[in-house]
Amino acid sequence: MAVLGLLALAVFAGFVALGTWQLQRRVWKLDLIARVERRLHAAPVEPPPPAAWPQVSRDADEYRRVRLRGVFADDRETLVQAVTAKGAGFWVMTPLKTDRGFTVLVNRGFVPPERRDPAARAAGRPAGPATVEGLLRISEPKGGFLRRNAPAEGRWYSRDVAAIAAARGLGETAPYFVDADAAPNPGGWPLGGLTVTAFPNSHLVYALTWFALAAMTAAGAGAVFLAEARLRKAVADRRPACSDAADAPPPGGRAGKDGHALGR
Repeated sequence: MAVLGLLALAVFAGFVALGTWQLQRRVWKLDLIARVERRLHAAPVEPPPPAAWPQVSRDADEYRRVRLRGVFADDRETLVQAVTAKGAGFWVMTPLKTDRGFTVLVNRGFVPPERRDPAARAAGRPAGPATVEGLLRISEPKGGFLRRNAPAEGRWYSRDVAAIAAARGLGETAPYFVDADAAPNPGGWPLGGLTVTAFPNSHLVYALTWFALAAMTAAGAGAVFLAEARLRKAVADRRPACSDAADAPPPGGRAGKDGHALGR
């Protein structure tokens, strides 16, 4: 019973901890949703310059609307595998040499596999100065889920800004990238404006589920202990009665010298 009690306590504490964690995640998610909504509806601003790069962070800057002006280096674009609402394909990550002297990787948008060859979307590769509006995003280092980037083989599963800049020899490159908005590109490709900005928020349901499991664990353990207590009490109540009945002489008999019943 002691082992059962300790096990039940550990399981109960685990469920409560998971429920509390989900409540904390809910607070974080609500803050994220509110923060992103504010930034999506704000006027575009200049992207952070090199002096501000050390302070760029996910909480302070991600999904901020920015406007860049410069020239694309289309010959150094990188294709990163993507799964979007339009299907599987690639993000087209193209360096933009800004008019302020530094380089920013721009996710110009999505292309399906049959458009991965630049020749299949030549109209969408502008020559000369360009203006881009979009959302500032934070670098995605190391790769995707269970798949690491392989720069030497040209396989990219995440938008790892530092690794892409090093592989393409871009020099001074911002530690963030920019998702281009839905402004159409000539020829229709790449297709921008596919940044996911709607975040599911089911943390309250998860928290209530964990707390319900904790309550069920406590109720189940309580029922077991209560049943055990009743069983032990019943055994204890019967034991004296059984002993008295064994020592009592039968009807019409007599007790022997040692107190045991004797027959007639």
